[in-house]
Amino acid sequence: MIEVGESGSRSEWTRSDVMSETSRSDVDLAVPIGRLRLPNPILVAAGTFGYAREMERVVDLGRLGGVLPKTITWEPRIGNAPWRTVETAAGLLNSIGLDNDGIEAFIAHHLPYLRGLGSAVIVSIAGRTEDEFVRMADRLAIEPGIAALELNISCPNVAHGVDFGADAEKCRRVVSRVRGATDTAILTKLTPNVTRIADIAEGATEGGTDGISLINTVLGMAVDWRARRPLLGNRIGGLSGPAIKPIALRCIYQVAERVSTPLIGIGGIGSIDDVMEFLVTGASAVQIGTANYYDPTVSTRILDGLPDAVRELGARSVIEIVGSLEGLARPGARGPA
Repeated sequence: MIEVGESGSRSEWTRSDVMSETSRSDVDLAVPIGRLRLPNPILVAAGTFGYAREMERVVDLGRLGGVLPKTITWEPRIGNAPWRTVETAAGLLNSIGLDNDGIEAFIAHHLPYLRGLGSAVIVSIAGRTEDEFVRMADRLAIEPGIAALELNISCPNVAHGVDFGADAEKCRRVVSRVRGATDTAILTKLTPNVTRIADIAEGATEGGTDGISLINTVLGMAVDWRARRPLLGNRIGGLSGPAIKPIALRCIYQVAERVSTPLIGIGGIGSIDDVMEFLVTGASAVQIGTANYYDPTVSTRILDGLPDAVRELGARSVIEIVGSLEGLARPGARGPA
């Protein structure tokens, strides 16, 4: 079991002054995600936080439960043609196309910095084939300082980006093969753009994933009717932000009723209330994504309010409230691995 970091806390619910260590000590924020143990459940989502270096002047990075830098691929990718982002009434459409410099550039230029943050480094990887996922996992297995891998099998903005996330057997197989290539904890990130997401989650569980990240973006489109053309260069993109939170909560609920694998909630999270909704619905942790763009300090401010929110439910630890939603039929307890 991997332990990383220390969680601090500053309450924004009752006052803005820094709470003492003694007043925080009665709430245990640590959460287990299979073989990965996080000091708190507040993570930042891949693709929304750069490589963390961009945020170091405004965020105390060591307080975060974990950091997910931009998704990497085996070879460099230039990404999609512009426009790549379009703001919507309640969110953001993006079609970045996994723009990155490739795995070797990541290892040489970004991983050394990330190792020193004091929080869990969770590397998001995307492969075009099963073999490529395995190859990347094997390459990263020899690098120190990586707490987990997140398998991005759900990106809607690249060719074949959702192939493994849309078929339960393909999902099971790629997870199983990656599991055989590394002892590092594995998270599997799923797409909501399927008929029955719980089926895909079951495949990931059977493959041996440590946790399941729910959800990636929802397919969407924006159009300039005067010019009669799509606004995104790739025509269709992924919608994120507040608009998709109800969808993400529904997916967490459905998957929590099917598998006992720890879940990580993603989608429209921008406040302590959002976080608590995901936790009681069955998520053991959350990833904050789009909110980082309009409020880079949102993750630590949410962390400030978490102890008081847990206390409000009469609990003394985060894991006590995970999946405690009335009527949720859980297939098994999510105690420490």
